[in-house]
Amino acid sequence: MRKFFSYGPLSKTQHYYVPRTQLIEFGINQLVGHPHEEGGHYITVWAPRQRGKSWIMQQVLWQLQEDERFDVVKLSLQHLTDLADINTVMNVIAEEMTQFLGYETIRVNDPRDFARLFSKSVLQKPLILMLDEFDSLHPEAIGHVVRAFRNIYNLRRDSSLPTEQKPYLLHSVALIGVRAVLGVDTMSGSPFNVQRSMHIPNLTYEEVDSMFHWYEQESGQTVEQDVIDRLFHVLQGQPGLTGWFGELLTETYNKHHPTIAMNDFDLVYKTAIQALPNANILNIVSKAKQDPYRETVLSLFETDEKVPFKYDKPNIAYLYLNGVIDEEVDKENERHVKFPCQFVQERLFNYFSSMLYQSMNRLYDPFMDLVPYITETTLNIKGILQLYEQYVHKNDDWLFREAPRRKTDFRIMEATYHFNLFMYLSKFIRKRGGQVIPEFPTGNGKVDLIIQHGGKIHAIEVKSFSDAYELKKGIGQAAEYGKQLGLTKIVLATFVENIPSDFRQKHEVIETDEETGVTVEVVFVNVIQPR
Repeated sequence: MRKFFSYGPLSKTQHYYVPRTQLIEFGINQLVGHPHEEGGHYITVWAPRQRGKSWIMQQVLWQLQEDERFDVVKLSLQHLTDLADINTVMNVIAEEMTQFLGYETIRVNDPRDFARLFSKSVLQKPLILMLDEFDSLHPEAIGHVVRAFRNIYNLRRDSSLPTEQKPYLLHSVALIGVRAVLGVDTMSGSPFNVQRSMHIPNLTYEEVDSMFHWYEQESGQTVEQDVIDRLFHVLQGQPGLTGWFGELLTETYNKHHPTIAMNDFDLVYKTAIQALPNANILNIVSKAKQDPYRETVLSLFETDEKVPFKYDKPNIAYLYLNGVIDEEVDKENERHVKFPCQFVQERLFNYFSSMLYQSMNRLYDPFMDLVPYITETTLNIKGILQLYEQYVHKNDDWLFREAPRRKTDFRIMEATYHFNLFMYLSKFIRKRGGQVIPEFPTGNGKVDLIIQHGGKIHAIEVKSFSDAYELKKGIGQAAEYGKQLGLTKIVLATFVENIPSDFRQKHEVIETDEETGVTVEVVFVNVIQPR
């Protein structure tokens, strides 16, 4: 019986997979060219890590190898990572390529020798060359190799001869890596038409759904549709994470009941968030916490303004291509940064929360009567938020001393307050048998805190104050979210600095939204103690 798999290229005989036929056909068509006599294309194959680039190009390779018109070679260059000596890199490529083709090894002494490697005097057939992990090369090596390919490309275009009669027989090239335009920072101009680049997207809902129905047919065990729907929602079809969750559901935590149900998914999700190591998610966290990328990641938790998505910003490109962020396109075709999925955002939220606030000191006066705030069955969220405000003021000499600050104006980043409030509420309510669960309904900074206590569900939507207009709009959004949760009341906790008392009195209100019927209670949290 097959298994779900997430640790490298899949085996079509051992693992559940989706054929991704259109992507594979696209790759084949680009490399063969139409008509093939005029040559194939020199393309880049790119995506964030763990998207399945290697597996897809493996399928392309195997199908192309059946075409007797071409020699097809695929080399992995990962072992040449950051090797600065250009001639050594070119010689290794030459040696491995000629060995694969069964030719005598050709010594490469300079870039001209490297180009001659692909001439008609050396090759016997038009060559389709795939270089995996190409962007792991040292930038100078990338520049030299790509310049050689560009020159060959231009010379082939100048010749009207059929591909097998051209002076250079490098029919097409696929450079496989995580960067969108490989080597773009090392040269001016590129032979690689970006429109012909091959981007590997996440799995679609239909593809994820098909794998689990395939599992049902082989195992005889039913997977509730709600489980599949929820899994796609929290992972957005990220191939590596989808395979990992599939493994956890069907093997590690499978109780072998007739049905894998939502309570099984909840166990897997909670354990994956809190306890389980996974190379994919650990790599994402390790990239997100590094300077100078940490500030960009923390800025995504801000709720007042979206971050534009631009490839030419090094931090954005780096985080995207390492799977930390993704892009969303709005109705005006504007592109903004978002987290790739709820699971990644929650793992990052938990990491930064615990890293920054492992120690919270005393949450409240131990002699205080807490009955007005919390009992075994009741919860006064506004009162607890007021206690939190007092806690912030009492501990402001140390609480945010090490907090991340924006480099532009050195103000504390909004995400810091979200992390601190989450940790405060978690420890406060946990002592009374409840729990606080962060929710990320949009993936672009919005944070909601779901509180389970006394057999009831409560919700807090967390925002930062920008102006009265945005506050009014936020009340409507909070009401809509409360409706989605099936609640009749929701709290809108709004962080603000130095709020005037008259403004607070006017706008800290309880309103019932006419469209949804949900009551929204606005509570300001003033993080700056009045002096």
